Amino acid sequence: MLTLYIKDGCPYCIRVLGSLKNIGVAFETKNIADDAVAGELVKRGGKRQVPYLVDPERNVEMYESEDIVKYLEDHYEETAK
Repeated sequence: MLTLYIKDGCPYCIRVLGSLKNIGVAFETKNIADDAVAGELVKRGGKRQVPYLVDPERNVEMYESEDIVKYLEDHYEETAK
């Protein structure tokens, strides 16, 4: 299952969340307002920046909302429908 690290009120996170919902793929969110989750994110990606997508099925992890939306469209849009 995909995991998306987010922060409340982040417009870039909202963009990626909208894309995930439109595509209809299953995902979970982790909010970096929780210090333990923020630490986990820094350990994974090296910085406290959101959104951050983790796709364990394809062994892909990435920052940048534009890149994440493109990745989701390229790899999940057709399979989710």
